[in-house]
Amino acid sequence: MEVEKKVNKLDLYAHVGFEYGVKVILIFLIGIIVATMGWVVVKSAWLLVEVELHADIHDISKMLIVNVLMILALLEVFRTTLIYFTEGRVKVTFIIDTALVVVLTEVMGFWFKEIEYQKLLMVIALVFTLIISRVIAIRFSPTYVKSPFKVPAEDNL
Repeated sequence: MEVEKKVNKLDLYAHVGFEYGVKVILIFLIGIIVATMGWVVVKSAWLLVEVELHADIHDISKMLIVNVLMILALLEVFRTTLIYFTEGRVKVTFIIDTALVVVLTEVMGFWFKEIEYQKLLMVIALVFTLIISRVIAIRFSPTYVKSPFKVPAEDNL
C-alpha cells in the first residue's frame, strides 16, 4: 500500500512538473513570437520609409505583402498557442488551419519569384492534402452530428 501511494505521488509530481515545464516553454515561445511580430512591423515601416525614395510601387507593395503575410502566419501560431493554454489541448483542425496559413503565405510569396513548375505542383499537392485532412478531421470529429438538424442539449430539455 505504501509503495502504491509513493508511486501515485511520484506520478502526480511528474505530471504537474511536466505541465509546468510545458507552460514555461510556451510562455517563452509566445514572447519570441510577439517580439518577432514587433520586429517585422518596425522593419517594414523602416524599409517603407527607406525604399519609398528609391523604388517603384511594385517593389514597395511586394515587400509589404510578404511582411504582412508573415505577421498573419505568426498570429496564427500565437492563436494556436493561446488555445492550448485555455483548453489544455489543441484540436487537429487548429493545427491544420495554422499549417494552411503558413503554406498559403509561402504561396503568396511565390507570386514575386521565379519558381519551377515541379515545386509549384508540390505546393499545390500540399495545400490540397491539408484541405482534405481538414475535411476528414471535421467529418470524423467526436462532436460531429450526422443529422442535418441540431440535437438540443440536455440542459435545454
